[in-house]
Amino acid sequence: CNVSHDYIKWPRLTDLCSESPSNGLFEKRGGALIDIAKDALAQRIEIYYDPNVDWETVKGLDTGLSKKAAGFEPEKVRAKVQAAENYDREKIKRYAVRPFDTRWCYYSSVSPLWNRSRPTLYVQLWQGNYFLMSRPAGVAKPEGVPVFCTQALGDNDFLRGHAYYFPLQLRYTSVGTSDLSAKQMAIEGIENAAEVKIIANLSDTARAYLAKLKITNPDRDAETASILWMHALAIGYSPSYLAENADGIRQDWPRIPLPDNCETLLASAQLGRQIAALLDTETPTPGVTSGKIRPELLAIAVVARVGGGNLNPDTEFAVTARWGSRDKKGITMPRQGKSEQRLYTAEERQAMGETIGQLGQNTRDIYLNDVAYWQNVPTRVWNYTIGGYQVIKKWLSYRERDLLGRPLKQEEVREVTYMARCLGALLLLQPELDANYEAVKRSPYQWKSQ
Repeated sequence: CNVSHDYIKWPRLTDLCSESPSNGLFEKRGGALIDIAKDALAQRIEIYYDPNVDWETVKGLDTGLSKKAAGFEPEKVRAKVQAAENYDREKIKRYAVRPFDTRWCYYSSVSPLWNRSRPTLYVQLWQGNYFLMSRPAGVAKPEGVPVFCTQALGDNDFLRGHAYYFPLQLRYTSVGTSDLSAKQMAIEGIENAAEVKIIANLSDTARAYLAKLKITNPDRDAETASILWMHALAIGYSPSYLAENADGIRQDWPRIPLPDNCETLLASAQLGRQIAALLDTETPTPGVTSGKIRPELLAIAVVARVGGGNLNPDTEFAVTARWGSRDKKGITMPRQGKSEQRLYTAEERQAMGETIGQLGQNTRDIYLNDVAYWQNVPTRVWNYTIGGYQVIKKWLSYRERDLLGRPLKQEEVREVTYMARCLGALLLLQPELDANYEAVKRSPYQWKSQ
């Protein structure tokens, strides 16, 4: 049984929060409310809301919003939505579909436009707030890392086993003499209020733990509010933690060991912030995806042409190497695709140096088509799995030209390069993450649930 001796004594993620996590959004409208392209989404949703556009025109768009489904009468739902609200471009939000695959969605709480719109989750979507995601039990083999962090709205299936979202901070609002939580505001439909309060999403027991470490006001700012959550992220990405406790992690919410001293906790939280930065698709990471790229990462996932020379982005960026297809139910499934495993070249070895030992002794060339490919994607980068999804392969499965309906844009081709470099940077952090986990275990705090 792969569970360390003290695992059962550690708090679950759900023991750390004051407000229970929410499932991600559940669309079930054939992707009509979600798109990789913001303008395409805006155009069809604006048509849907426009009272001057007749139903036959909406049906002609052939989206899930015009097709009957369980509990969804499309023409009646459209009339209900139009009566309740106008189209609002500000409700087009970034939407985390899968790890490192962030798209756009149009949000509305008018039911049943979304199958599940999760209004209590949506009200915690505000500038500066983040969500830690996990699941109540593991279902995938391999699952890889069972936690993630995002500042975007997110999907129910972001992780296999259903993703739950823990907001790191909570907005409370004063209405008259009463303090209402964001959850109550969502239930009661209150949008404007006299005063907004922001507090850390921490249970009383978690606050008591921080107080013993002389961290007495976690509500004072976002950085302090996130200390425990960033620590949890650092632990969750430690290979030693995942291996030692695999059976326990699989059966329930991950349990997180806590150190008994402030210095170790703050050092762990700082590692967690490094991870959060690498997972953040919305903000460039200096040295990894922006600025002067670290030499050991610069050689990873270089866009190249078979036989050398420059690629023509107008004609040579279509993904046709059979990375994905739709099954009979319309669900996109990953396929084998085209990749070639090989040894590193002398130039790659020189550029990457000793990091090759952590990134994999072999590498791969990953093909978009017969002409274009990403050169040098180390084996461990290619195999990196989060929440049951092999990250890069899953991303590619949705971009096959027959599914996407177009070639990739130049920035989308670069997105794979950035993704591979972020995953490489995560792998290179692993020795520090394991050392951090061992340091926490050496000085454990005795958690007592209240």
